[in-house]
Amino acid sequence: EPKEYLEKTIGFTINYTRDDPHDPRELSEFPDIRLWFVRLDAVYPWLPVLLDWRAGELARYAAMLVPHQMSMRMGVVFNPEALELFIMKKVFVVYSWLKQHGIPKPRLKTSDMARMLGFGIGDELFDLIDQPPLD
Repeated sequence: EPKEYLEKTIGFTINYTRDDPHDPRELSEFPDIRLWFVRLDAVYPWLPVLLDWRAGELARYAAMLVPHQMSMRMGVVFNPEALELFIMKKVFVVYSWLKQHGIPKPRLKTSDMARMLGFGIGDELFDLIDQPPLD
C-alpha cells in the first residue's frame, strides 16, 4: 500500500569494490552504478518521494541520474537544464502517483520534494497537471 510506504523512508547503502582502490571518482561517476539507478528509476519513477530527504538521499539519487560536475568548493554541481528536466518529470510523476493513491496533500508533498533540490513549484503547474490531457 502506498500509504504504508510513505510512513517509512528509504536510503541506499552502496557496497562497491573499485578495481583501482586509488580511483578518486565518486560513486555517481561509475557507469555501472549509474545504470543500476537508471533501471531503478525506470521501474519505480515515483521512488524519490519515499527517499530520506533529510539524510541527503534525494540529492544522491539525483546525482545518479542527472549530469553533474564535482567541485572541491561546492560539492556536486548539477547541470542546471538537466536538473530542471529531472525535477519537472518527477513533479509530474510523483504528483500523479500521490493523487492516484489518495495520499493527502499531494501538492505539498510534491512541492517539498522539488524544494529539496532548489526548485519552487507553483499552483499553476499543478492546475495544468490536473487538466485532462490533450487529444
